[in-house]
Amino acid sequence: MADMGGMNHEHMNMGDMDMAGMDMDHDMMNHGGHMMHMGNMKRKLIVSVILTIPLLLLSPMMGLNMPFTLHDIPAQQWIVLALGSVIFFYGGTPFFSGAKGELQARKPAMMMLITLGITVAYCYSVYATVMNAMAPHAMVMDFFWELATLVDIMLLGHLVEMNAVTRAGSAVSSLAQLIPKQAHMVHSDGSTMDMPVSQLHVGDHVLVKATESIPADGLVVSGQTTVDEAMLTGEATQVIKQTKNTVLGGSINGSGVIEVEITSIGTDSFIARVQKLVETAQSHQSKSETLANKVAGWLFYAATGIGIAAMLVWTLVNGFAYALPIAVTVFIIACPHALGLAVPLVTARFTAIAAQNGLLIQNREPLEQIDDIKYALMDKTGTLTEGNFKVRSVKSVTTEYSDADILAIMATLESGSTHPLAQGILNAAKAQHVALMASSELENIPGTGITGVLNNDRFAIVAVDYLTSHKIAYDQNYFNKLAAAGNSVSYLVTMDKVVGIVAQGDEIKATAVKFIRDLQAQNITPVMLTGDNEQTAKRVADVLGITEVQAHLKPADKAELVKEYQQKGHVMMIGDGVNDSPALAQADLGIAIGSGTDVAIDAADVVLIKSDPADVTSLIKLAKATNRKMKQNLWWGAGYNVIAIPLAAGILIPLGFRLDPMVGAILMSLSTVIVAINAMRLKL
Repeated sequence: MADMGGMNHEHMNMGDMDMAGMDMDHDMMNHGGHMMHMGNMKRKLIVSVILTIPLLLLSPMMGLNMPFTLHDIPAQQWIVLALGSVIFFYGGTPFFSGAKGELQARKPAMMMLITLGITVAYCYSVYATVMNAMAPHAMVMDFFWELATLVDIMLLGHLVEMNAVTRAGSAVSSLAQLIPKQAHMVHSDGSTMDMPVSQLHVGDHVLVKATESIPADGLVVSGQTTVDEAMLTGEATQVIKQTKNTVLGGSINGSGVIEVEITSIGTDSFIARVQKLVETAQSHQSKSETLANKVAGWLFYAATGIGIAAMLVWTLVNGFAYALPIAVTVFIIACPHALGLAVPLVTARFTAIAAQNGLLIQNREPLEQIDDIKYALMDKTGTLTEGNFKVRSVKSVTTEYSDADILAIMATLESGSTHPLAQGILNAAKAQHVALMASSELENIPGTGITGVLNNDRFAIVAVDYLTSHKIAYDQNYFNKLAAAGNSVSYLVTMDKVVGIVAQGDEIKATAVKFIRDLQAQNITPVMLTGDNEQTAKRVADVLGITEVQAHLKPADKAELVKEYQQKGHVMMIGDGVNDSPALAQADLGIAIGSGTDVAIDAADVVLIKSDPADVTSLIKLAKATNRKMKQNLWWGAGYNVIAIPLAAGILIPLGFRLDPMVGAILMSLSTVIVAINAMRLKL
C-alpha cells in the first residue's frame, strides 16, 4: 500500500464511502454483463417450484403416465399450458436477460444454452398441445415436465453459485462499517455537537470519548489514550496516542478522551484506500470464466449448428414434419440439466466437508486454479511460529544501568501495548518482579518501535534497522550471535546511544515443518514474509526448509510482493490483519488465519478456523479432489452429447436407428442423476 498516496480519487465523503460498502450488500451476479439480484432469483425459484407441483401431477413425464399422474381433469392440457407458460416467462426471465448479455458480448455460455433449451422445450410443447387439441389421436409428446424441472434446477444451481461469488464483497462492507455514523464535533468555543460523520470536513475537530470508534483519520491535538488498531494494522492491539500523534478512522479508543483534528476523509482516508484495493482485486477475480461456462459455450454452438443442419437436411429428405422432432431432440438433449448442477452440487459438498475440517470457503473460484499455484507467501510470526515471544537475554551495555534497569525501562515503555514482542518483555518483567516506572510523552514509532520520557530522559525501543539508518553504533558481532540463535533483537536507545539489548525467541509451530514439506511435495514454493531481521528469519527458514525469505518488511510491502511473485506464477497468500487484506485479495488464492481480524477474514477466499497452517495441506488435497469431481461431472453433464447429439441428429437413421425426443429426455435426466451421485462421493 506504499503507493496509495499516488492514487487518483474522485471526491467522496464518508457517507459516500459507507454507501459504497452498502452497495456490496446487494447480492448480484454477472452473466454476460447482465446483473441479477439474488432476492429476485429466490422469489422466482419459489414461485416456479410452487407452480411445478401441479404441473407434474397433470403432465406425463417424458410421454409416460406415472402412478401419481392425474387424468380426466377438465381442460387438463390447457391448465398445463398455462402453468408451463408462467414458469417459462416468469422463472426464465433471468436466463433470457443473461442470454441477452452474453449475446451482446458475443460470448455464448451457460445462459444462452439454458435459454435455448427452455425455449425449444416450451415452443415445441405449445405446438404439441395445439396439435393434440386439433387431432386428439395425434399423441404428440410435450416437454412441459422437462421445461419446469429445467427452470427450477437452473434457478437453484445459480443461487448456489451466486452465494459463493457474492460473499467476496463482504470485505468492503466490513471496512465501511468500521466508521461510526455520528461524531462529537468541537466548536471554537469548546462546545460539542453530535453530527453525521458524512458532514465532517478536513480541519474539523472532533471529541472521541472512551471506547468509541474514531470517526476519521486525524491528529491528536489534546489528551492521551491508548488506541486499538488491530482491525486496521493487524499488529499491535493497543497503541499509545497523545498530542501530535496520528490516529486512523475506524480504530477503537481506549479509556482516555482525546480531541482530534481531521486530516483526511472519504477516498483520502486509510480505510477508503484499503477498501479500493480490496474491491478492485476482488472484482478482478470474480470475472474469471468458469470451466462450466466454457463447456456450455461449446455445447451451445454444437447444439445450434447440428440442430439447424439436421432440420435442413431432413426437411429436404422427408419434409418439415419429419425433420422437426429430430431437431427438437437435438436441442432437448443439449439442455443443461446436469451441466447446470455439475459445479454447484460439488461446490455444496466441498463447502460442507471443508467446514467439518476447519476450512471456511468464502470464494471457490480461485480454488479451481489450485493446480496452478506456484508460490505460497506467508507471515512468519503467528503463522509458522506461535507468536509467543520469551525473553532469552537482557543485557546492559553501559555502567549507568543494570540489566534490571534495562528491563524496567523497556517494560515501562511497552506497558500500553499487546504486541507479541511487547508482551514478551512485560511477561519477563512480571516474572522477575520488576516495578514499572513513571513515564510521559509515550509515542509509537510506526513500523519501528516506541519512545517515551522517563526521569527526564527520552528513551526509545528500536530494531537494528533503526540503528543502521540513524548511524547509531552497536556491537554487530553480538547482534549476529543473538540473531543467528533465532532471536528477535530489540535495542534500548537514549541520546543516540545504545544502552541495553533484549533478545526474544519464538517457538516454531509443531505442524510447520510438515506443512512446508507438504507444500514442496505439491511443487509449491513457500516464501516466508517477516519484519524481523534476516538472521533470525534465515534460522527459522533453515529449520523449516524454506529457501526464499523476505525480511525487514513493512506491512505495506506485502501486496507489492504478491504482485511481484504473480509475474512468475500463481500465488497463495496466508495472512491476517487489514494490512494483509489487499495482499489476500490480490493473491490468486487468499487464506486468512482464523484468529485474524474480521476484514482480513472477509477479504480472503478461505479462512483457517483453527489457525493451523497444516490445514492448508488439507485444503489443497480437498480442492484438487473437488476439481476432479467437477471435471468428471462436466463430462457426465455434457460429454454424453458427443455421442447423443449426432445420434439425435439422425446420423444412424439410414441404418434404421432413430433417437426420438422421449429417449433424449431420458438421457438428459439420467445424466442429472449420475452427476448428483458423483458429487456426493467427494471426500477428503
